[in-house]
Amino acid sequence: MSRNFYILAAALAFFALISAAMMLIPSSFQPGLPANGSLWRTVALLMMLAALACALIGVMSNLFEQVDRRSEQQRQAERQKRRDSHPPRE
Repeated sequence: MSRNFYILAAALAFFALISAAMMLIPSSFQPGLPANGSLWRTVALLMMLAALACALIGVMSNLFEQVDRRSEQQRQAERQKRRDSHPPRE
């Protein structure tokens, strides 16, 4: 699950970098595209913020998955320990 968020964050960061580079390109190379640098800067900022949010969600979901795995392993180890400590009944 967290891998999907990492991929989404990487894609958004890539497009944010492209948008940031578009504000540096002169308007003559951008026929039909908005030539306003502040628009490209705003789009780049919003995409970068979205990428950071997706990365944070990915990290948090990865941490929660790890906690779930470890608690389940601990529960199973305790259950096995209890089974081993009781002698078999005859």
